[in-house]
Amino acid sequence: MKRSGGLSFKFGMVFGVFLLVAVLICGITTYFSQMTIYHSQCEKNITNIAAYLADLIKADGEDFLLYKKYYLENFTTTDIRMDADEYVSYQIAYEDALAKHHPGKALGVDLTFDELDDEVKKAWFVYTHLYWILTFEKARADYNLPYTYFLIPDSSTRNVHYMIDAFRASRAYHIKFLEENPEYKEFEYPQGDEEEYMYLGDTYHNDLDYNPILWKTWETGEIQDGFMVWHNQWGDNYSCYVPVIINGEKVGLVVTEIDIADVNSEIMKNTLTQVGLIAGVLLVCLMAALIYINRQFISKIVRLEAGVHDYTSTKNAEIVASIEKNVNGQDEIVTLSDEIISMIIEIENYIKSLMQINEALAKEKGNSARLSDLAHKDALTGVRNRSAYEKEMQRLEWGLADGETEFAIAVIDLNFLKRINDTYGHEQGNYAIKKLCHIVCHVFEHSPVFRTGGTSLLLS
Repeated sequence: MKRSGGLSFKFGMVFGVFLLVAVLICGITTYFSQMTIYHSQCEKNITNIAAYLADLIKADGEDFLLYKKYYLENFTTTDIRMDADEYVSYQIAYEDALAKHHPGKALGVDLTFDELDDEVKKAWFVYTHLYWILTFEKARADYNLPYTYFLIPDSSTRNVHYMIDAFRASRAYHIKFLEENPEYKEFEYPQGDEEEYMYLGDTYHNDLDYNPILWKTWETGEIQDGFMVWHNQWGDNYSCYVPVIINGEKVGLVVTEIDIADVNSEIMKNTLTQVGLIAGVLLVCLMAALIYINRQFISKIVRLEAGVHDYTSTKNAEIVASIEKNVNGQDEIVTLSDEIISMIIEIENYIKSLMQINEALAKEKGNSARLSDLAHKDALTGVRNRSAYEKEMQRLEWGLADGETEFAIAVIDLNFLKRINDTYGHEQGNYAIKKLCHIVCHVFEHSPVFRTGGTSLLLS
């Protein structure tokens, strides 16, 4: 019974190994498939977000070009608070300054930007810069991106200038950063050390080999395929670059980034979800297959084994009927059952035949023993006859040859037997012989007695 149970266990182990291998292969293929699909999807998503921000900038047209020009000329001397979380109040402040210094006039209608008072220009720049920072920050928050920013690349120096950065840094933070990373001191623009004001104009050097996608995007004015992979003090990210061109002029690059860990986490999450579903379906199918195999095949083997076990324990041929009843169908197990039933029947017939032969042999052996006894017994006296005596002599000779030397022979003869026969008749003579044998056998009860002649007796 244990072996049958072991068969179910082994099937379960085989199915379990199959499930593990299938899940492993499925997991690996799904992971790489998800990596390709999700990378492509992420690239498309952050490219669309960058393109959306680029379209907003393009829609601003000449105003954005004025904003960029003023920014590059005045970012080091402009104070913008770190805690500014809206731009409307700053827009109102600009409109009030415009009304104060240029009453009754509108920018772009009655006045050009260059004709504005310096205080009005600065108020316009502050609200415009806050508008774009808040716009980039909102895109960053809405799409859960680590960074969104607008760069101004310089092909001649391979420097990139961060004009709009959704990751705000204070002037105090920038000073601390330079202390920890002195290699960036060459791009320092002194603006103070206040904690409450933004540091504007971060600039970094990016070699062509260090960031080929950025420079190819900038120089061709076209979006490139693939991510730029970053592993630095700002994190592990994928970057996407979208050029901004206004009136044929390359203005800058909108950059959106996505965290590599988030991408990998999402890929792993999707992989585990799909593998889990596949594993669940496979598990249910394998369990159903195992149940089917157990019911249709293993249970037959168990019943067949039980029947054979009962037969070997009891030797009861009536168990054949139980085996025929419990194992049915049209498969190899049924064929095996039929063969076992035939074998049991043949064994039973063979045993019966052996028993009959044994009885006959026993009977023949008894008859043979009786015949042998009669052949070596004297018919008149019942003692051993001359034939038995000759066998005994042969045995003694063999004993002498083997070194046996202790034996004795006595010869006894009955005298006057003829006179008894003539006087009293042969019956009385026979009686005298039998009486003599009786006496000799009684006296020498541990020795064989032989009648070798009419009245001669020998004992050894």
